Amino acid sequence: MKLKKQDILKALEHITVPGEGQNMVESGAVKNMQIFGDEVEIDITINNPSLQARKKTEVEILKIIHKEVYAKAKIKINVKVVASAKSPVNEIKGKPLPGIPNIIAIASGKGGVGKSTVTANLAVTLSKMGFKVGLLDADIYGPSMPIMFDVTHEKPLAVNIDGKSKMKPVENYGVKLLSIGFFTEPSQAVIWRGPMAAKALNQMIFDAHWGKLDFLLIDLPPGTGDIHLSIMQAMPVTGAVIVSTPQEVALADARKGVAMFQQESINVPVLGIIENMAYFTPEELPNNKYYIFGKEGAKNLAEDLKVSFLGEVPLVQSIREAGDVGRPAVLQTASPIETSFEEITRNVVQELVRRNDNLPPTEAIKITTMAGCATVKK
Repeated sequence: MKLKKQDILKALEHITVPGEGQNMVESGAVKNMQIFGDEVEIDITINNPSLQARKKTEVEILKIIHKEVYAKAKIKINVKVVASAKSPVNEIKGKPLPGIPNIIAIASGKGGVGKSTVTANLAVTLSKMGFKVGLLDADIYGPSMPIMFDVTHEKPLAVNIDGKSKMKPVENYGVKLLSIGFFTEPSQAVIWRGPMAAKALNQMIFDAHWGKLDFLLIDLPPGTGDIHLSIMQAMPVTGAVIVSTPQEVALADARKGVAMFQQESINVPVLGIIENMAYFTPEELPNNKYYIFGKEGAKNLAEDLKVSFLGEVPLVQSIREAGDVGRPAVLQTASPIETSFEEITRNVVQELVRRNDNLPPTEAIKITTMAGCATVKK
């Protein structure tokens, strides 16, 4: 049987383009059609980049042609994804958080460098300075903030805000805190795929009553993966802080962390780098410094990448002990650790003020998936 173009086009009028509301012919999605006897090759363009939308479009075309035109037709479909002409160039998919002007992401390329410990102590130091502070534990697969803030047995309460039920963050040491650790048992592993983790994060961000904050710190998981993109998709992050140890293995991953935020398509200002476990000073030799993991590696990396060096944290047993018992080390008044974190925190605030004075607000990014790869758009 010889197929006719007008018969195929009439059949395609029964198919609605994903996300468009028009049929395939009206929308101009059918770009080209070649017919050779009982064989037909069709070029289709759609705006929805998801693999599910592409597959659904292909299946619907096959079904409708076989049903309405010729059951034994041999059909080849080429689906191409194009940017929607209806979408503004700077579409912001994420929502700003009312009452929270500054959102700081704390990241590290490598695990085990003390990122969560640094985040907890930064948050408490900001609170001691008189700021209103929130902390979102975004490390879905390894939440540690409930332990570090001694609130492992606490649960966020429900509060009614303007007729809507919201989560009230748990609060300790002047810091409002939400973590997936509040909703799981301590021995329970979180085995979720990316979309489930992203949904949980969005609930902790948008279904929570954070109130008015000066700063919201986000403790990101190690690496440069799905959670990081989900956070930057959900809300406009003001700036990022990278934590690293001085050793080469950690610095290589910290470099990737900086590169992720500096990508043109993401464009989150990097406020600077903090060097953790910078040196060790034994009590019996208070004037000696032993550079166990290398000397000034993060400082040199900051200079190399032309970002600010925010300060160094020594390798001190009391920091680990304080975190384990749920009392951040900066609560030890008049201690070297308190002094160190006060300097680092002042540098972070200074860089943030400079960033806000000199740069426009950060846009939340729009993330899509095309051909199995992540594409990030402003």
